[in-house]
Amino acid sequence: MKTLITGGLGQIGSHIAEMMLKRGDEVLVIDNLATGRREHLPDHPRLQVVLDTIADRNLVNQLFEEFKPDAVVHAAASYKDPDDWYSDTITNCVGGANVVDAAKRFSTQRFIYFQTSLCYGLKPQEQPITLKHPRQPEGSSYAISKTTNELYLELSGIDYVTFRLANVVGPRNVAGPLPIFYQRLKDGKKCFVTNSRRDFVFVKDLAQTVLKACDGVGRGAYHFSSGSDVPISELYDAVVKAMDLPDYPQPDIRELGPDDVASILLDPSRTFKDFGPISFTPIQETVTAAISYYKKHGTLGEYTHLRFKEQKS
Repeated sequence: MKTLITGGLGQIGSHIAEMMLKRGDEVLVIDNLATGRREHLPDHPRLQVVLDTIADRNLVNQLFEEFKPDAVVHAAASYKDPDDWYSDTITNCVGGANVVDAAKRFSTQRFIYFQTSLCYGLKPQEQPITLKHPRQPEGSSYAISKTTNELYLELSGIDYVTFRLANVVGPRNVAGPLPIFYQRLKDGKKCFVTNSRRDFVFVKDLAQTVLKACDGVGRGAYHFSSGSDVPISELYDAVVKAMDLPDYPQPDIRELGPDDVASILLDPSRTFKDFGPISFTPIQETVTAAISYYKKHGTLGEYTHLRFKEQKS
C-alpha cells in the first residue's frame, strides 16, 4: 500500500507511519513542524518526508499526482493557541480542504480523518455521547475548524473513515495535561487539576486501528474511545509515579474553566462492532512510555487549546 500521511511527524501520524513501514508499505509524509519533529521518523528506503504546509494547494496536488497514494491519513492539525484563528483556519480548513479535494480528484481509495470530541460542544446532551449526538463545535476555534473539514470530507463522496477521538496520549504527545504535568513537576512548579474526567487512550492502540481502516475496515464516523473515563487527578498521579518523585506534590484543585468540559465520554460500540475488540493499554503503562520519551526529547511546549494561561507561568 502507498499511504500519504499529513502531519506525519506528529504524535499520531508518526506512529502510523512507523507501523506501515514495518509491514512493508510505502509512506509519504508532509509536516510543517509546528508540533511535529523530524527525529520521529528516521530515514527509511520506503519513506519520503516533505517539510512544508498542506495550505499550499499546488504542492498538495503535486504530491498526489506524483505519489499516487492508495490511502490518505489526514493527521495534520493546528491546535497550539485557542485564539490563533488564522493558523486554525489555514491548516484545518484551507489545508484540509486541499487534501480532501486532491484525494477526490486523484481517485484515492481511502481517506482517514481525525476529529475532536469537542465537535459535540462544551455541554454534551448525553453521556456517553453517541454518534447520533448533533455536532455543536462553536465552543472553540479548534472544534469549528476541525468540524468544517469533516463536513468537506462528507461532501466529497470519498470512501472515508473519521475517528472522533478521546484524549490520545503517549510518546510524542505535546498537547494537553500530560506534558504540562511532566514539565511543571520537572521544573519544581505546582500543578493544578480540575474535577473533570477524560478517557485517555494510548496512541499506538489508535494507530493499530487506523491500519485496519486503511485496509478497508469501516465506513463513516466512529468514536475511538475505551468507553470509560477517569478523573484528571488519576492522570496526575500516574505522572508522579512514572517520574519516581521522592515526595507527592499535592496539586491545587480548581473549578472548570469556561471553555472546559466536565466529561467527554464517547460511546465506542460501533467501533467495537466493526473493528473488533481493542485491548486498551492501561493508563500507567501509557504515561510511563510518555515520560520516558519526555526525558529524552523534552515536551516541545506543553500546548493546550484551553485558556488556562496561568498553567504556563
